[in-house]
Amino acid sequence: MSARATIESLQNERDGLKHQVAELTARLKWFEEQFRLLQQRKFGVSSEKSAEQTEDTAPSEQLHLPLFNEAEVEADAKVPEPTEETITYRRKKTSGQREAKLESLPVEVMDHQVDPEGQVCAHCGHEMHEMTTEVRQELKVIAPVVKVIRHIRHVYACRHCEHEGIQTPIVRAKAPEPVFPKSLASPSAMAYVMSRKYVDGLPLYRQEQDFKRLGVALSRQTLANWTLYGASHWLTLVYERMKQHLLARDILHADETILQVLREPGRAATSKSYLWLYRSGREGPNIVLYDYQTTRAGKHPARYLSGYKGYLQVDGYAGYNQLTDVTLVGCWAHARRKYTDALKALPPSAQSAEGTAKEGLAFCNQLYAIERELKKEQRSAEERYTIRLKKSKPILQAFSAWLQKQAPRVLPKSALGQAIHYCREQWDKLNAFLKDGRLELDNNRAERSIKPFVMGRKAWLFANTPKGARSSAIIYSVVETAKENGLNPLNYLTYLFEQLPNMEIKDPQQLDPVLPWSDVLPPSCQSPIN
Repeated sequence: MSARATIESLQNERDGLKHQVAELTARLKWFEEQFRLLQQRKFGVSSEKSAEQTEDTAPSEQLHLPLFNEAEVEADAKVPEPTEETITYRRKKTSGQREAKLESLPVEVMDHQVDPEGQVCAHCGHEMHEMTTEVRQELKVIAPVVKVIRHIRHVYACRHCEHEGIQTPIVRAKAPEPVFPKSLASPSAMAYVMSRKYVDGLPLYRQEQDFKRLGVALSRQTLANWTLYGASHWLTLVYERMKQHLLARDILHADETILQVLREPGRAATSKSYLWLYRSGREGPNIVLYDYQTTRAGKHPARYLSGYKGYLQVDGYAGYNQLTDVTLVGCWAHARRKYTDALKALPPSAQSAEGTAKEGLAFCNQLYAIERELKKEQRSAEERYTIRLKKSKPILQAFSAWLQKQAPRVLPKSALGQAIHYCREQWDKLNAFLKDGRLELDNNRAERSIKPFVMGRKAWLFANTPKGARSSAIIYSVVETAKENGLNPLNYLTYLFEQLPNMEIKDPQQLDPVLPWSDVLPPSCQSPIN
């Protein structure tokens, strides 16, 4: 082999090794990013706010495992009752704040007086007068009480007609129809079981134990039967009517999350099913509906939203692309989250320095700053539309040029590369909020509405059957819509189970007076704290 050939061979080998080193270095950086992100998600703060950002949105709730020694850990007798409350900011406690918290509660007065013979002065023997009173307030908690309601329905007949006539008239006293015939379930009992599971996240087996401590032997199978019957016979009527109202709107939000159903025909118990969420936007009555489906396929929202025309605010999931006559509106919270992740994936020494990830995050924060001002100033939809075109659109144009410039400079599989790719791929949807002032910058409204199900799922883990999953979707829809409209879920469910069995429903419009946003609901349905 000639010297020239040897040199070329060594050069080729060198170039190949350089390429291999570059690939391995990129892969190592990717693994390091993933490790730092994993550590951050596991041990770090979940807030996405950067140091420069002061968005006044609700904080992300940390999910903690239950502590059995929570009282011992948290108690500290040396700590006085606070004069300041710490939520996401600190504020001074104004006078009368405690009274304001208690004003919606009934008051039981315990009047403590000295006996007449004790009102005589021990020194001179004269009668004493009342100088002042000392008042203290306590919260009294009354545990649940279970009692039997025995309906005795009197039936009357005419003795004269019985002996002389051909027919004997019979008159029965009016009595409310049962919510579950041939069952011990009352409207309040059925509502209580549902509220404990779907509002408080208490599984039926634990409710079974609670009832046993109250002196009632009710199996979890009985409680499950009450739940399924109430959902399938009564709440489904409310659900379908709310769906009609929802599809009549022109701005909706959608999201989806995992649901495990054990006994789905033809599927393994470990298969992933999904709970889809559809809800109304910022205007009109708040409507929150859930829909159980076996897969995450785009055919499910297409079928559920059949006939709907308008805007749909979503995340970046491609399944929503199958919808026709619908304008998809993207989520800037997802875009911003990816730049936040890109910052968290950097080594700690590089996170505080100026860099590309911070530049991308700054564009997102500028958009949110404009939205905060619009919210603070309580602008109308028309004003929001005009101001967004004036202030937000130039930021979007600058951001688009920045994305085009940065795309070829970053590794596609890196956290920053994924953030840039997401924005470029979703760009039309991310710009769609400029089309209507009623639209929102992100899909956080849907994410907040799906969180109660995610939290409850951690308690009861899975659904047993598809029927149970559908019932859960219906019940969650009713209680979450009730909460969104300022109702007490327990009282509202009780009211529904009292009214629906005694209504002759020939037209769905007859259900409108009992829907969660109806202005003729009794005051007892309202939540005392909104």
